[in-house]
Amino acid sequence: MSSARRRDHYPCFPQPRRRKGARLPSPASPAILSAMSETILLEAGADDRAEILPFGAEMLSWRARGVELVWAKDQKVWDRTAPVLFPVVGWTRDGRARVDGRDYPLSLHGFAWTKRFDIAERREDFLRLALVDDAETRAHYPFAFHFEAEFKLSPGALDNALIVTNTGERPLPYACGLHPAFRWPLAGSPAEHAIVFEKEESGEVPVIAPGGLFSRRPRPVPLDGRRMPLRPELFAREALCFLNARSRSLVYDNGAGARLAVELDGFPHIAFWTLPPAPYLCVEPWTGHGDPEDFFGDLCEKPSMRILAPGESARHGARFALELDAVMRA
Repeated sequence: MSSARRRDHYPCFPQPRRRKGARLPSPASPAILSAMSETILLEAGADDRAEILPFGAEMLSWRARGVELVWAKDQKVWDRTAPVLFPVVGWTRDGRARVDGRDYPLSLHGFAWTKRFDIAERREDFLRLALVDDAETRAHYPFAFHFEAEFKLSPGALDNALIVTNTGERPLPYACGLHPAFRWPLAGSPAEHAIVFEKEESGEVPVIAPGGLFSRRPRPVPLDGRRMPLRPELFAREALCFLNARSRSLVYDNGAGARLAVELDGFPHIAFWTLPPAPYLCVEPWTGHGDPEDFFGDLCEKPSMRILAPGESARHGARFALELDAVMRA
């Protein structure tokens, strides 16, 4: 990608960079480096395994029916595989959020991906990780919360859920999302890949303006009925964000007999992103989205934010399942 294109590109999740006021982990810290390398293996038979990193609750790999589905991380391209998004999704204006008249440094996709989660429950095929507010999070997001990420592995499938609980005494505004990067090409197929939606979707998505803000201007998406052919030029400048999608499921089809079926529960928005010509496609269920261009209000007033009453919890889930035709299974 040329430097000119990079300057104009407003990706869904670029390489992390330090912002004034941000407190991202220091790569020089031995404790952080150790936490970032600690992984947990889930297994559901000989051909199904997943590797999860408690730091950021990030799925590093997933092999289903003997097929590796998550892209092989390349630090020169992108240093993530499946970040967890919380307490905001997308970009905020100038990397800040406004709460009760005060500005807080709360940047792209929040901070959960920069924090180490505790192990709340672990079995051979199941993992639940938990993150609670602390002094560092409250400096960015002045709310009490309990945030969990669940992973349940089964033959050919992975269930991934996010659970948000308001442990404070006032309403909790939040957004959350998943950001898994699946291999493109999928299962090594040279054929044209496509997204096949459950229902017909709008042929337009929002243009993402400078700074990652969502504009009211649409741009066309080449849909053929429920099918969206995947070509690198679709992502040359920005992610594709289907807001309030009609579909509650979709299929990522490799055109040669392998399909990744995705079922969503509690995620109204679906985004797709890559950095061409990187060999991955992110399929991203979201509850919220980036700040609109014309939004200057409080975090509680931001469009698409969820509000939890004190003591209330909400669960958002996605199921990913690999489907193989007989020729692929041979």
